[in-house]
Amino acid sequence: MQQVRGVVARAKGQSVTVETVNVPDPGPGEAVVQVQACGVCHTDLHYREGGINDDFPFLLGHEAAGVVESVGEGVDNVAPGDFVVLNWRAVCGNCRACLRGQPWYCFATHNAAQRMTLEDGTELTPALGIGSFADKTLVHSGQCTKVDPSARAAAVGLLGCGVMAGLGAAINTGNVGRGMSVAVIGCGGVGAAAVAGSALAGASKVIAVDIDPQKLEWARGLGATDTVNSREQDPVEAIQALTGGFGADVVIDAVGRPETWRQAFYARDLAGTVVLVGVPTPDMKVPDLPLIDVFGRGGALKSSWYGDCLPSRDFPMLVDLYQQGRLDLDAFVTEEIALDDVEAAFDKMQAGGVLRSVVILK
Repeated sequence: MQQVRGVVARAKGQSVTVETVNVPDPGPGEAVVQVQACGVCHTDLHYREGGINDDFPFLLGHEAAGVVESVGEGVDNVAPGDFVVLNWRAVCGNCRACLRGQPWYCFATHNAAQRMTLEDGTELTPALGIGSFADKTLVHSGQCTKVDPSARAAAVGLLGCGVMAGLGAAINTGNVGRGMSVAVIGCGGVGAAAVAGSALAGASKVIAVDIDPQKLEWARGLGATDTVNSREQDPVEAIQALTGGFGADVVIDAVGRPETWRQAFYARDLAGTVVLVGVPTPDMKVPDLPLIDVFGRGGALKSSWYGDCLPSRDFPMLVDLYQQGRLDLDAFVTEEIALDDVEAAFDKMQAGGVLRSVVILK
């Protein structure tokens, strides 16, 4: 066992604290990773606010890259010294989704069997099974994906959650292809990544929708051909006007609210696709949606889990595109901060002033 510093949420709504964390030696199938960089994701704030579950205290952080320090018995996919991006869906290989050739839907993903603890022995719940706002973390080896070791950790670590969710919503779930029109509603970190993914896939028109001019500017830098400030104009009418009156082939809701999903539904073309990647709360409902509209418009209404990604397939490919200068992951890194600055980063995130604050660990 070794002791490191980590960011802990002790109770609902309380400010996070940096505390001493006990990291066990890796057991069978596990790995200890020395974290180099970890993005501040909205999901971590959800954990702090009790929006995920109430298994406090939480060890926050899950969007990370680092170097494998040690591995447990039976681990053969990574070795000490490997540079890895952490993922929160370790594919089992044996569930009904995996056996039918759709491992990105794996229904039996798993985490490390052992628990990290506070100094007094209190067990911690790692955010999304990772807990990487810490100098080192214990994960299942299946949560480690080897990538090009020369890549910038602060940038590629973001593939661990938000950026992969957005890229995958466009490329994997939405099946965006050459010449298609795409609209993305909500251009925070996930939505901006959906814009970048749509451009990467060859979409001829990529419409970014948000209420924040700064986010629209970021989206344009990542490949948006058009922007719509939905505080100033109706987004459905604007998207239709930009697509010859028809609507977009794919509309991605990166907000996850009933009003934005309804906008996405009506902003798509006939036989178009709606992708929900923004995460709603359990109480949210889409009221009074005529079933005849669902039938009459055809197409597909999809949700995107983690961008329907397969980390072993997608992470190395996307890191290679980044290294080639074809995917600007650096654009998502608004600032680099220290472990003690996570609480302040939450405030900046809520104010909309950043795409990503990234914690750098030495």
